[in-house]
Amino acid sequence: MIKKFILSISLLFTVASIAQEGTASPYSFYGIGDVRFKGTVENRLMGGISMLSDSIHINLQNPASFAGLKLTTFTVAGTFKTYDFVTYNDKEKAQRTTLDYLAVAVPIGKKFGASFGLIPYSSVGYKVSNTSTNNLGIQQVKTNVASGGLNKVYVALGYKVTKDLSVGADFNFNFGTIESESYLLPNVELGILQLNNSELNGLNLNLGAMYQKKITAKLDVYSSFVYSPESNLRVSNSVTTSSISSSGASFQTEDERISERDIKLPSKISFGLGIGQARKWLIGAEITSVESSKSSNLFPTYTLGTFENSMKYSLGGYFLPNYNSFTNYFNKVTYRGGFRYENTGLVISNESIKEQAFSLGFGFPLGGTFSNLNIGAELGKRGTAKANLVQENFFNVMISLSVNDLWFVKRKYD
Repeated sequence: MIKKFILSISLLFTVASIAQEGTASPYSFYGIGDVRFKGTVENRLMGGISMLSDSIHINLQNPASFAGLKLTTFTVAGTFKTYDFVTYNDKEKAQRTTLDYLAVAVPIGKKFGASFGLIPYSSVGYKVSNTSTNNLGIQQVKTNVASGGLNKVYVALGYKVTKDLSVGADFNFNFGTIESESYLLPNVELGILQLNNSELNGLNLNLGAMYQKKITAKLDVYSSFVYSPESNLRVSNSVTTSSISSSGASFQTEDERISERDIKLPSKISFGLGIGQARKWLIGAEITSVESSKSSNLFPTYTLGTFENSMKYSLGGYFLPNYNSFTNYFNKVTYRGGFRYENTGLVISNESIKEQAFSLGFGFPLGGTFSNLNIGAELGKRGTAKANLVQENFFNVMISLSVNDLWFVKRKYD
């Protein structure tokens, strides 16, 4: 039954994830868009920390975690996100509903674990208009509209080297299309329409290690390390420029250019450390460094934004009163919370764009199984209203389903 359920959800998710408009942020104008994937819902509700190897939850941030799985696990997640955009002169609102990831992980013997899945990694989705006056004194309106993003299909393998140490690797195929339209409409008969289409693909690798050691009868220490080497994305750009009337009718195509080039997916290093009691509580902190100064915009003519190296700091944990309780359901609920602060690496008008958020959520066990439903919220902001920029105030409601079962067990009776 679970296999049919996974297949149905997978087909639905594949179509929906490619078609969805995953962001409304004007900051998705830069680079490869707004990087949406920040881990599973369970990890995001703890500020994004990822040092915990859980036997019934998938940890998509560190491939070494798959070595600790005890049951075949399927997970799918989605987010409802609301935005309040604030500038010195105006306020706007937007909302998006997205499917965030789909993954399956399978334990293989006592030492190995494997996983595969689909992750919408980044999204582009904005509409920005501004009015100005050119050198001839003619008023003109410029509008930029874009959609699309980058998806990744991954396969991963984790291996338990010793009782305390696990290592792993995941291999990703990245693919996607980003389309943008730029209208320049002077207050005269004809304006300019520029259509940009970028098709992206490439491979990248993540390497991970996790270490868990009991230091007293009740306390364990947890640590994690993830390294992602620098890789390339192949980008095929086509740019078409046409004349356009104020009514929106396109006329003669004046210019069409096709080009190919490579852009960088920067290297990333993450290290986390935590302490807790297994199946009871955990508190941990994590730091992530990304060499994002090597990032670039899809269209080289967009020079308004530059990049610097980025850092992210995460703090969070969970509390589980009594996972084995038979008398009080809420004693078996997992309570999670966290905070993250990030310099995103994007610099606009000499302002470094920063992001911070608080999160809180719950993990509800389902029936008499190991499956669970995870629900939570994240409240945060990105950017600033200074220097004619935009401050995003966002509120995310996140939900994930984790379904567990025992596969590949030989029947004793028919």
